[in-house]
Amino acid sequence: MCKPKEVSYTIMPNMYYCEFIPIEESYGKVTGSLVDLADVEVGKEYELVITTYSGLCRYRVGDVFLVTSFHNAAPQFRFIRRKNCLLSIDSDKTDESELQKGVEYASELIKSYGAGIVEYTSRTDTRTIPGHYVIYWELLVKEGGRWPEKEVFDKCCIEMEEELNSVYRQGRASDIIGPLEIRVLRSGAFEELMDYAISRGASINQYKAPRCVSFPPIIELLDSRVVSTHFSQGKPQWCPQRKDMK
Repeated sequence: MCKPKEVSYTIMPNMYYCEFIPIEESYGKVTGSLVDLADVEVGKEYELVITTYSGLCRYRVGDVFLVTSFHNAAPQFRFIRRKNCLLSIDSDKTDESELQKGVEYASELIKSYGAGIVEYTSRTDTRTIPGHYVIYWELLVKEGGRWPEKEVFDKCCIEMEEELNSVYRQGRASDIIGPLEIRVLRSGAFEELMDYAISRGASINQYKAPRCVSFPPIIELLDSRVVSTHFSQGKPQWCPQRKDMK
């Protein structure tokens, strides 16, 4: 299962100059001017900005980091999410960290089969009424394992929905948002996606699988690699207090 590492690490500007944009955790908004590496604060989130010897000037990488501590005066960071990853059908807004959590919880249902998620991405499908979330999964089944049954994938859909915010769940309850869909991809699909991105100029060293996609050729590529599709068979609870009670 691909998930952010929980260990902290240090960003050292050996090959580039680092600056940071403070991020308001609750809303993902910029809350101040650029901050130097030495001036970041523990417990705050920042978007990384780099200036390189090769000519990039204050390039916004799009990665959001949390400052966890300091070691020998050097700040320790933990990667949190990619910035501006957002799924929305109506008034719902799902960012990458929430999507990641939903995928992690749903993936627990396939572990007993010896299966895990290699990579995933997502998009909204508004061609249907109501619109709904589409989550693409590429799986790896270990030797001796077996492919999960359809019913298991259906349960994964509702498990993901249960981990999304109360606005989303209320939208599902009132049929403003349609059932979440998981599309399982054939092996190697995300490698093909990377090859496509590199062919369009992406750096192989900087490439990361996108967590949300909207570019039609990429959607077409992913949809052409789908081996099975699954929908949530029920509706998630939308009680705002639910997540606090877990």
